[in-house]
Parts: sequence; C-alpha cells; structure tokens
Amino acid sequence: MDLGYAGRVAVVTGGTSGIGLATARLLLGEGARVAICGRDGARLDAAQAALDGGDRLLAMRCDVLDKDQVAAFAQAVAGWGGGVLDLLVNNAGQGRVSTFAATTDEDWRQELELKFFSQVLPIRAFKPLLDRAAAPAIVGVNSLLALQPEPHMVCTSAARAGVQSLLKSLSHEFAPHIRVNSILLGLVDSGQWQRRFAVRPDTTQDRATWYGNLARQKGIPLARLGEPEEPARAILFLGSPAASYITGASLEVSGGLSRGI
Repeated sequence: MDLGYAGRVAVVTGGTSGIGLATARLLLGEGARVAICGRDGARLDAAQAALDGGDRLLAMRCDVLDKDQVAAFAQAVAGWGGGVLDLLVNNAGQGRVSTFAATTDEDWRQELELKFFSQVLPIRAFKPLLDRAAAPAIVGVNSLLALQPEPHMVCTSAARAGVQSLLKSLSHEFAPHIRVNSILLGLVDSGQWQRRFAVRPDTTQDRATWYGNLARQKGIPLARLGEPEEPARAILFLGSPAASYITGASLEVSGGLSRGI
C-alpha cells in the first residue's frame, strides 16, 4: 500500500532513538521530508548520521518542555519545509516507576509537566503549519497505562490517562481539518528497558533470556517485547492519507497485553 508520504513534511519529537528514530527512518523510506529533535546533541548527531536523509532530513536540538526552543524548532521547520506541516508525531517522555506512597509532590509535578507539555507545546507551536497543509494529522505516542493503570506506576498512569483525554478533545476541536489519533504502547524494546537489563540482579542472564522472562512475567500473549519498528508502522498508518476517515482513535500496540474490550 502506498501511504502517500512522498513530498510530505513530518516532524517527530524524541526522534533520536527507539520509536522516534524508527518512525523517522520509515517516513524517509516513504519519501517524506522529516524533521527530528532531541535534547542530547551527541545522540542527535548519531541519529542524523544513522538516518542519512540528506536534504530531506532536518535534525535540531530542542527540549520539548522549553517553549522558546519549541518555537525556534517550529520556525526552522517552517523555513525548511515550505511553511506547511503534514504530520506531527509527539513522541517524547518515558515512564516513572513509583507507588502513591513513594511519589513526592515534585515527582507528580515533573511527571504531569512532561506528559502534558510534551504534547501541548509542540501542538501549539506547529498548529499554524498544520493549518496550512492539505490533509494534516497529529499522532500522539501514549501508553496502555492510559486505559490500564498500574499501581507501581501511579503518576505515569494518571498522566497518560489525562493525555488521552487531551488528544480526544483535540480531535473534536481541530476537526474537520486536522486529524488527531494516538497509539497506546505496551512493552516495547527501548532505552528504558535496555537500562533495566543493564542493572539486572542476575548478570548471567543474556538479553534474550531476560526479555523472554519479562514478557512471561507481564503476561504478554505474543510472548515478547515489541520492536520499535512495530509501533512506528502504526504511527505511519494513522498519520497517512490512508487513514483519512480515522480521528479521535487510539490503536493498541501491545502484543495483546490489554485486558479490556
């Protein structure tokens, strides 16, 4: 299927690793022009080299929680992309492991700010460019925790639920011109799981064994963690003209982990 990305302009926040990097790579492969951002300059340089997108790739250092940096990124994309944006993928943020008793007020503030404003600030800054596109879309990368909260991730679960409500509201407010959808992630091989593997108690376990045990412990029906390219494919579909009659939707990419119907 031709997803219709040739010549279109896309922005991927948190595009230096994991799902963001995989999404940028697939978009470039589909013929899109792609702008990525990240906070770490070294990781940004590495991502730019790995993607090798030539003049179809813009890589810029940007903290999506800094209003001025996000505005500067949007201005750079406007000049580079011809003043329009066809797809905004908001992909910044990771989970915080903590119970209610162990979560401080400052933890709550940091988590709520990260989850909400990593969506709010890019959407605000890029909306004028989206407004000028013919068939624009926003895809928010969210978590299954939004629907299936876990007590050991209490503040992340609450924040994720709030973000899901925000995106649903925007799908109505921005209709009919801008479509707004989300994906809900289960366990996907990413930096945070690689860091947890690095500090595993039993260092005799290799990566495949540790990941396999994790999948069994979590009860994932497909018996493995997802690869970054798998949610990236879902993002590409929801953001493409092929999904032209889909807005306000959430697509679970969790290996069957969801217990809801």
